[in-house]
Amino acid sequence: MAAADDLKFQEFDDAANLLAANPDATTISIDEPVEIPKKQHSRRQEPGREEDDELLGTDDSDKTELLAGQKKSAPFWTFEYYQTFFDVDTYQVLDRIKGSVFPVPGKNFVRLYIRSNPDLYGPFWICATLVFTIAVSGNLSNFFIHLGKPTYHYVPEFRKVSIAATTIYAYAWLVPLALWGFLMWRNSKVMNIVSYSFLEIVCVYGYSLFVYIPTAILWIIPQRVVRWVLVVFSLCLSGSVLVMTFWPAVRDDNRRIAVATVAAILLLHALLAVGCLAYFFDAPELDFPAPVIPAHNETTVTTKSH
Repeated sequence: MAAADDLKFQEFDDAANLLAANPDATTISIDEPVEIPKKQHSRRQEPGREEDDELLGTDDSDKTELLAGQKKSAPFWTFEYYQTFFDVDTYQVLDRIKGSVFPVPGKNFVRLYIRSNPDLYGPFWICATLVFTIAVSGNLSNFFIHLGKPTYHYVPEFRKVSIAATTIYAYAWLVPLALWGFLMWRNSKVMNIVSYSFLEIVCVYGYSLFVYIPTAILWIIPQRVVRWVLVVFSLCLSGSVLVMTFWPAVRDDNRRIAVATVAAILLLHALLAVGCLAYFFDAPELDFPAPVIPAHNETTVTTKSH
């Protein structure tokens, strides 16, 4: 029978001898994974562009888009396909609302909140709430302005609900559709332009309208100066979300086209806010004519006595 010393591997004896000769030597275990250095970028990054470069197409964003596409693998005529658009929880919606009300300078709203899971739940209910808020607040504002006038008779204007719904939902869907088509067209001309999905653009526009809900409630205050200060403040908040989202997508395009695109986005956004304020709250006051009281002619009835 072989002795125990004969069963030892010769390699372990050699390793022990090497360690004895050089105690400072380092050993690597075969069980330990070998760290592979990360791939370095060949070009230098300009300051302040790292966040936008990630949005324009890094490996992480590409993986996120692939995962997002896998979730919507069901056919578009099935209920499961549209169910994914409303697959969000309360915390995600609240987080996106806070991001639209308190935008972070230099941060992209799509990358921070939307790209992982774009939804239609928040935009749909934000638009619906804004419709009824503007309609009800507009009627209350008209009532408080003419309160106490004997010639005024309050009549609820239900047509304001339909007008507000048509305006807001048309803006929240048609403008993103036009912007999406424009970005797709420019993406075929300029390779560096990012192509947002239509769902992501609708999501950004929907959440950007949330700030007008408390603003419309405060528009009940019958002071024109206060109303215009509120609309300017709200426009700056929501407009900054749109600018910080879409400027990285067009900045590598022709300078004039990029500036004109962002200017058109802000102009349409401002027209919505100013139009709602002017039509529903600052409409010109009508001179209500005094009611005409018909004069009663006094007639004297005489009786003849026979």
